[in-house]
Amino acid sequence: MKKILLLISFLTICLNGLGQINKYQEALKFEMLPSRWDEALPLGNGAIGALIWEKDKKIRVSLDHAELWDLRPMAELHTKDFTYKWVKEQLDKDNYLAVQKIGDIPYEREPAPSKLPGAAVQFNSNEWGKVIASTLNIENAFSTVTWENGVKMRSFVHAIKPYGYMRFENCSDLKIDLIPPQYQGNKNKTAGGSVAGDDLGRLGYTQGETVKSGQMYKYIQKGWGGFYYVVALKYIKINSTTTDCIWSISAHYPSKTNIRSDVILNTATSFSKAFESHKKWWESFWSKSAISLPDSVLEWQYYMEQYKFGSVARAHTPPISLQAIWTADNGRLPPWKGDYHHDLNTQLSYWPAYSGNHLEEAIGYINHLEQNKNTYKKYTKWYFGTTGLNVPGVTTLTGEEMGGWIQYSLSPTVSAWLAQHYYLHWRYSMNKEFLKTKAYPWFKEVAKHLEEVTYLDKNGNRQLPISSSPEINNNSKSAWFYENTNYDLAQMRFLFSKASELASELNLMADAKHFLKIFSQFSEFHLSKNQELNFAKNFPYNESHRHFSHLMAIHPFGEIRMENGAKDQEIIKNSLSLLDKIGPKNWCGYSYAWQGNLKARAKDGDGAATALKDFATSFCSINSFHLNGDQSKTGKSSFTYRPFTLEGNFAYAAGIQEMLLQSYAGFIEVFPAIPNNWTDVSFSNLRTEGAFLINAKKVEGHVDEVSIYSENGGNCKLKLPFKTFFIFEKTGVDEIKNEGEFMIFHLNTKGRITIKNGYE
Repeated sequence: MKKILLLISFLTICLNGLGQINKYQEALKFEMLPSRWDEALPLGNGAIGALIWEKDKKIRVSLDHAELWDLRPMAELHTKDFTYKWVKEQLDKDNYLAVQKIGDIPYEREPAPSKLPGAAVQFNSNEWGKVIASTLNIENAFSTVTWENGVKMRSFVHAIKPYGYMRFENCSDLKIDLIPPQYQGNKNKTAGGSVAGDDLGRLGYTQGETVKSGQMYKYIQKGWGGFYYVVALKYIKINSTTTDCIWSISAHYPSKTNIRSDVILNTATSFSKAFESHKKWWESFWSKSAISLPDSVLEWQYYMEQYKFGSVARAHTPPISLQAIWTADNGRLPPWKGDYHHDLNTQLSYWPAYSGNHLEEAIGYINHLEQNKNTYKKYTKWYFGTTGLNVPGVTTLTGEEMGGWIQYSLSPTVSAWLAQHYYLHWRYSMNKEFLKTKAYPWFKEVAKHLEEVTYLDKNGNRQLPISSSPEINNNSKSAWFYENTNYDLAQMRFLFSKASELASELNLMADAKHFLKIFSQFSEFHLSKNQELNFAKNFPYNESHRHFSHLMAIHPFGEIRMENGAKDQEIIKNSLSLLDKIGPKNWCGYSYAWQGNLKARAKDGDGAATALKDFATSFCSINSFHLNGDQSKTGKSSFTYRPFTLEGNFAYAAGIQEMLLQSYAGFIEVFPAIPNNWTDVSFSNLRTEGAFLINAKKVEGHVDEVSIYSENGGNCKLKLPFKTFFIFEKTGVDEIKNEGEFMIFHLNTKGRITIKNGYE
């Protein structure tokens, strides 16, 4: 009977997840085709991506590949003697312009290094009449476009294979053009700047040639340093009115041998057969977790974020850059060169992976960091003069430093924030092998660097020679501080406290003791007289700013938390109140998404929901893309521009999950931060620290039940969400104890317990 109950419970979880996503079979549905690339129907698999839209009254499919990069070194960055020590010396001499000329100015002036666009396929659809419907089914990552005369185009990018498909039905004559980016143009083009993106002609490439041979279109573009890429499209006439098009892109570097895309296409299976394996991957993805919210706006946006995450993250593809596999198709380089910004963008992009139960996709970020460790160590030795490991704040595909505002692009603490992703992967998986071979070695190398780069001041406090708080005071001299900012403090305190924890877990007690000693040498956080978190000592939060760098200790690191008692509660309440009081004048969309997470950690459900709704309704395109500026023009920000980046989207999804479930404080809490009027809300298979999968539902204002499944076994502490309860079913549970408002129990591997409300 127990086995039957468990099977029923498991099937219910899976069906709930798949049933919920059924609501979004046409998550995007337009009575036309979007006429901008950043409003297009998006498809992708982490390696390649497509955007379906209309340009010049023709259907256009923009094609991209994550590894299309111009990897030339940033000009002047490796000037002799340009080091962290030298930068401090110039600050001391009031000669900061010399620093900017080397570290900052070339990033804006030079077009590369940079992510590159791929190409586009264009179909002459003038004779088909108007588009009457364009849809994106996110359940199976499949788009459909329908014209007045009955022509249909069905498209998908295969979930795990390196090609995409387009099938045209009710069409007897298909006119195809493979459109390359215009890499050769006006030689007098001026720099467009990092936000607008440079003209492609400034790269200095010789324009590639598009050739047609038989049923194959092919475009080869040579880039910098022996790099080239190949775009190939093959069309197959199925019958007199049906044509399939299969496309692929391949990137080729002198040091890396890849199969060319025109060869890859010869191995592609049929449209129907490929779709079956593609659909199975997405079925598995959607079965991992599900939520149900009473707010349709928030719920729709959440599922769009999950869809985009499933489209851009894989274990063995490059991690999520600013635009991932949807590089701007506007004749220019992408905003901020489409690079890897580690001052928040990459980090925020992976926030929802952990409680969202998508560890397999999230490991791609860590795999990237692991692959580039030697590059990071070389940079650390050159710029900081330390052993150990630090990561540049702005990097290329291969982890090379790119410069920019060096307060964050060459920050001494970047790898401490990245270490949190190792920590979270360990805590949410409880994979001891991962802890031993990846997480702890990363922490140890970062700790070595930070211990060497800091010093003890006259008061015995450990200090960085110069510190910053991105992106406060932009790239000016005043952006540097001679005492640790709260941003740097939060990262270093996190790094050494968790390094001690991980060492203890591995029974390396000498290491654990040493890391704890270093941790004790850092000062407390800098507070105003009103107990608000400052940017730095004697530098209060007194201006609206997009980056909540001063609040890192609250979220994401959780060192200051509501669960710690009155003192921390006062700091959180006052700091967030000040954030609201100063206002959002200079916020971006991701600021609202981050605010949603902060409000959730403060147990403010109404505040979290408001912030996240502001994000969804004011800072997103019609296709859900985060466009940075206030698209509603309702005063939610002075920024009204529209550069597309992804981190705001994924921070939004994490904010919804924080409202529903939290486990960072040593226990599991369901519905910790939902609005008072959310009387009916539920989730299934959200993941917690300790590798527990949780289902919970609230019905008519009361939490009805909580179910916990242990993936790897272990002790579990649950904050009881009801006054009286009974255990509905349990298996593999050795011990149960009540301690006031908490229930503590030990579950074996694959153990499960369901607790229901007693309604007294």
